[in-house]
Amino acid sequence: MTTFEYKGYDTDGRPARGLLEADGPKDARARLAARGILSDWVRPAADRAAAAGRRAGRAPAFPVAVRTMLYRELAALLDAGVALVPALEIVLEAPGSGPSRIILAAVRDAVREGRPLSAALADASPRVTPFERAIAEAGERTGGMGQALDRLAGFLEEQERLAEKLRSALAYPCIVVGLALLLGTGVLLFLLPAMQRVLAEADLPIPLVTRILLGGGRIAGILLALLLAGAVVTAAAARRRRRTDSAFRIRLDRRFYALPAAGPAWRELASLRFVRTWSLLLARGVGLVDALPLAGRASGSPWLADAADREAAALAQGKPLVEAVRGIRALDPSLASWVRAGETSGNLPGLLDTAAGRLQRSWERRTSRGMMLLEIALTLAVGLFVAFIALAILLPVLRMNQGLAPV
Repeated sequence: MTTFEYKGYDTDGRPARGLLEADGPKDARARLAARGILSDWVRPAADRAAAAGRRAGRAPAFPVAVRTMLYRELAALLDAGVALVPALEIVLEAPGSGPSRIILAAVRDAVREGRPLSAALADASPRVTPFERAIAEAGERTGGMGQALDRLAGFLEEQERLAEKLRSALAYPCIVVGLALLLGTGVLLFLLPAMQRVLAEADLPIPLVTRILLGGGRIAGILLALLLAGAVVTAAAARRRRRTDSAFRIRLDRRFYALPAAGPAWRELASLRFVRTWSLLLARGVGLVDALPLAGRASGSPWLADAADREAAALAQGKPLVEAVRGIRALDPSLASWVRAGETSGNLPGLLDTAAGRLQRSWERRTSRGMMLLEIALTLAVGLFVAFIALAILLPVLRMNQGLAPV
């Protein structure tokens, strides 16, 4: 049986749209006719998901909240002993999935045909990240899919809470910045030119601050427009090349690590993902050589994943584990010490979990501090901008009052 998406009209002429299972398009039309629905078109849900994957910008909705719900409910059902396909069917019928039901149906059909859940998720939607696919693959490799999906759901919830905190923290400064830019544009385009004409007619000199704002505003506007156009073109070209060129992805990711503020935060996040997945794999009995590259892919960092593949090959040839971890330069430097302690104590998975907790707390502190500093910086920048505009307006007014005052 395959899930089909349909659109048509019922006996009263009202639009009808939804999903149904059938053996083929002909059977799907027959089933719709038996329900009293005249089908306009019928197509497999997997075709819709695949077409969306080729056009990532028009992909059906599959937000983080729906994916988190999917992983959490699948984990509970699998831990309760429900098989994967029936568990997917239960999740598919649950309320709250909305437009994502098409993707969930495509995933269910792919799994029912024998495909792994990790591959079915990646093929169904481009919004499924490499990290999510790697965690699902880790669950498949270890036989602990329920535990892997539960960890994945927890991690996504933490990321979503941080993103919501970031949106809330930056909402007010962004609104203020937008209003300040709108005010500044109006002043530069209308108010200051009018004052300039009045001062010229009164044969009064234009204050230096006003001249700087008038000249600099025009230059800044032109430069800003050029920079925005260049950024859009560059981003589009980089995104297109990033999809097809793995070496370019690695170089781009490596340069991102070198950024002053974002680089250290990205290192901690990638290291956290790596350690969480590595610990899960080792606890489930996966060998070090097999676990290392899989944990590298789960990090979401192309540079880290490439280094993990190389170091796994070196590990298979006898390289010490601590040296292999040091060879992955994208990882947090402190991780090698935890690995040495884990090897010495014979409890590597447990100490990796401890290291992951330390990395997570450090990452949360860093991001919280960064958000606070960014909010302060935006507020100060807006204050200085508004003060500069106010000064550029008030000085010509004072100059006109002095020039027009009676002697």
